[in-house]
Amino acid sequence: MNSPPHLDVASGPRRRYGEVTQQKSSGATYTPMAFAAFVADHMVQVAQLPDTGPIRILDPACGDGALLHALIARLPAAVRSRIDVLAYDIDGPALQAAGLRLRTHFPGLAVRLEQQDFLLRVIELQGRSQPAAATLAPFHLVIANPPYVRTQIIGAQQAQQLARNFGLTGRVDLYYPFLLGISAVLAENGVAGVITSNRFMTTRSGKAVRRALLSRFRLLQAWDLGDTKLFGAAVLPSLLIARGSADAHSAHTDGVRYSSIYATRDAASANVADALTALRVDDDTVVALADGRRFRVRHGLLDNGGDAEGTWRVATGATDHWLATVAAHTWDTFRRIGKIRVGVKSTADKVFVRSDWNALAGGRPELLRPLITRQCARRFKAAVPARASHIKEILYPHESVGQGRAAVDLSLYPRAARYLAAHRDTLSARSYLIDAGRQWYELWVPHNPAAWPLPKIVFPDIADKPIFWIDTDGGVVNGECYWLQCDDAAEQDLLWLAIAVGNSTFIERFYDHRFNNKLYAGRRRFITQYVELFPLPDPLLEASKAIIAMAKLIHAKTPSRQADQLALKLDGLVWRAFGLEAAAAR
Repeated sequence: MNSPPHLDVASGPRRRYGEVTQQKSSGATYTPMAFAAFVADHMVQVAQLPDTGPIRILDPACGDGALLHALIARLPAAVRSRIDVLAYDIDGPALQAAGLRLRTHFPGLAVRLEQQDFLLRVIELQGRSQPAAATLAPFHLVIANPPYVRTQIIGAQQAQQLARNFGLTGRVDLYYPFLLGISAVLAENGVAGVITSNRFMTTRSGKAVRRALLSRFRLLQAWDLGDTKLFGAAVLPSLLIARGSADAHSAHTDGVRYSSIYATRDAASANVADALTALRVDDDTVVALADGRRFRVRHGLLDNGGDAEGTWRVATGATDHWLATVAAHTWDTFRRIGKIRVGVKSTADKVFVRSDWNALAGGRPELLRPLITRQCARRFKAAVPARASHIKEILYPHESVGQGRAAVDLSLYPRAARYLAAHRDTLSARSYLIDAGRQWYELWVPHNPAAWPLPKIVFPDIADKPIFWIDTDGGVVNGECYWLQCDDAAEQDLLWLAIAVGNSTFIERFYDHRFNNKLYAGRRRFITQYVELFPLPDPLLEASKAIIAMAKLIHAKTPSRQADQLALKLDGLVWRAFGLEAAAAR
């Protein structure tokens, strides 16, 4: 049997990204003791340990040993005498610190520490056509905080190799294969407690992991710990408690408890010491921490819409009833209008995008178009950025040809040609564009030039509250925003209906109930997979016609006090269009 391909997860990120910190490149984010205790407590509560024989414990990325320390400390003294610990890490000093810690606190403990990559160990066993458990005999307890390295840091080649070895598709973050590797060595009815990023719960790239988790483990409980900042690193963590499963099974979520905690500006009804203590309060409670932060805590059951790859949400009787009411009043979704697209990407913005074109020595070049950026973001109608440096134009060297597009003939635009020629070395260095058979002076993603003059909805990708507006001035949308146009010219009024819904407090509540994917400080991610599912009421209803007319009026009057007052009235109309009252926010 051929030996498995070499996987240098440890050194690969550091080689490729020499400028990033060791913590970022290795993914090392060590666990605070309070959080380690929280994980260990929940594992011990559900553990079913054998009455005789050794109790095997694994930490596949042990760091400084905080998780193992917390777990062992919570096991009865009589059990500790039967414990056999195996720990992996690629960081030698951290591994030594872990060994000293465990032997100091638990004299006589059977501990084996290996400075080796756990993933490589699992892959080696797979390459020998052996189940991983054949040598890594099944573990009764697995506790882990695997590295959080993103695809961009791993490197494309490393990520593809991980994907092949662990049967993953799409973008692969390093903790994905760690989760699957743990499933291969966890004993049937053994218990795993795993801290990881919450990204897999709600992103398209995490669908293979969601499916694998539900089929390879018997998931017991999950926590989306949101923007609690339990770690110093910029990580939004989650925690999974699961049992081992002997065989793959249907990826159901029956009875899986699911909790979430996210920052909010709403008034608090309870005071707590810290974010972990906050998780003990009742469902839908807003708590205030001693440091002044406020969080909304949700408890319910895990719901994925019956789809093994579906995104996860907290389901309660109240939220299910709310969503059912919305569904009963939904005619279609934003997807009906057209395809949601990310704006243009030049991959050389310093050349193509400027605010000082008029000051160039060679004169203002041809081919300039107004650029719509997040600095223009305002509900209903774009704002003019307050700072002149934020008013951007883009040199757009593309034109419509038949039903498609082509790069312009630069000989027809002498000033633009001279300007681009001065930057030819920079632009020609984009080898991927040349390899694709494109001209050296093109934008990497220009979209269809004929689309820009048509009315379109524009919105930024990240915001604490939704900001949707309609552009009727023919601007080019930058890559930090999304845009949407009508596929059917006869349905242009759907754009106005959509921005009314998109700018409402109703859609904030819908987002939180249906997706609840937030970043720090409660900022929501308005990406295609969510926005395309935003609901629309029947446009032929009189209530919808009133919404459309008012949205148009607000657009015409913006900015003004009258527009602001109309927007408040419009908000109530949107709630009622979906069979709800604005006062029934929760």
